[in-house]
Amino acid sequence: MAPPRSRNKQTRRSFGRVELRPSGRYRAGYIGPDGKLYRPPSTFDSKDDAIAWLAARRAEIQLNVWAPELVESSEAKKAVPTFEEYAQRWLKNRKTRGQPLRPTTRDHYQYILDGTLYPTFGGMPIDEISVDDVNDWYETATPGRESQRGHAYSLFRTILGTAASTRPKPLIPFNPAHIRGAGNVKPAHKVRPASLQQLEVLVQNLPDRYRLMALLAAWCAMRFGELAELRRGDIDLKHKRIEIRRGVVRVRGEMIVGPPKTDAGIRDVSIPPHLMRAVEDHLDRLVGSSADALVFPSSGQTNRHMQPSTLYKVFYPAREAAGRKDLRWHDLRHTGAVLAAQTGATLAELMGRLGHTTPGAAMRYQHAAADRDAEIARRLSQLAGS
Repeated sequence: MAPPRSRNKQTRRSFGRVELRPSGRYRAGYIGPDGKLYRPPSTFDSKDDAIAWLAARRAEIQLNVWAPELVESSEAKKAVPTFEEYAQRWLKNRKTRGQPLRPTTRDHYQYILDGTLYPTFGGMPIDEISVDDVNDWYETATPGRESQRGHAYSLFRTILGTAASTRPKPLIPFNPAHIRGAGNVKPAHKVRPASLQQLEVLVQNLPDRYRLMALLAAWCAMRFGELAELRRGDIDLKHKRIEIRRGVVRVRGEMIVGPPKTDAGIRDVSIPPHLMRAVEDHLDRLVGSSADALVFPSSGQTNRHMQPSTLYKVFYPAREAAGRKDLRWHDLRHTGAVLAAQTGATLAELMGRLGHTTPGAAMRYQHAAADRDAEIARRLSQLAGS
């Protein structure tokens, strides 16, 4: 039995050579009359196609019609970066709405690149990534983790799309990532808002210093990062509102303070009147007197931000006591959004309260409120005995 063929085997010929690439495609090359190495602008699906391209170049030389400017020299080929080289430049220069990527977004993208894309494509010249390469990768990537694969494909397609639209000369002739629906990620966690009774039990089972934090997460639909960076000066007791101007995120163990991820995130949120006594009591007993004092600081140092892991240690037992082991901290914000929608808040009002830039997310809460209204109608019918 003949030994298996090497994936990187080169076939030398009387004119030129053909090389089988790791991607399974064939690359051709030859030394021109000027002594330089020349290659075609792209690889070939089959060895026969590569041989045919070499035959055509040989005929041109023999007929004295060979033109070096019509083929790509090795000097030009060296300018084409690998996917990893290009992706790192893309990540460094990427902006959203004219602003650099947020630290958490940049870290998330780097995690996807390192763990899911670089092992397959990192060392490949970006112009050699073919449609078949992308399809083969997608079929085998992250088995059992559909959400992660969807995020990875979406990022992959975006990076390749940028390479295909680079001006004045694109790095690749077209985007090879064309799998219909591959970037559509279904949420792995289906959010079910907490009922008022569950919320009450949860808050009662939290230590004293965390209770207001949970109440504001729910009734004011605030994010963890907004609450962890909240300071005394951000709470306007006279007008019963919270001025949200900053947030804090944890990236590779470091807490980074910055503005909300969108302009809409900068907002004033009115505090429901029934929470005002709890707000005033918390500020009086548990918060420093300066305007810069953190409202929900680290348990050990009042000038340091609370770590998510610290909150989870007390949140998990409390949610279990409420009979909601599935409830995540961020689901409290979802709960508050649904409660606001149930009051009859308009789409624009929901977007303003939640800090959303597009109506899509806010509409989810209106739909949830509509589902709740259907439940109310059903119960009314039960009262009528029908």
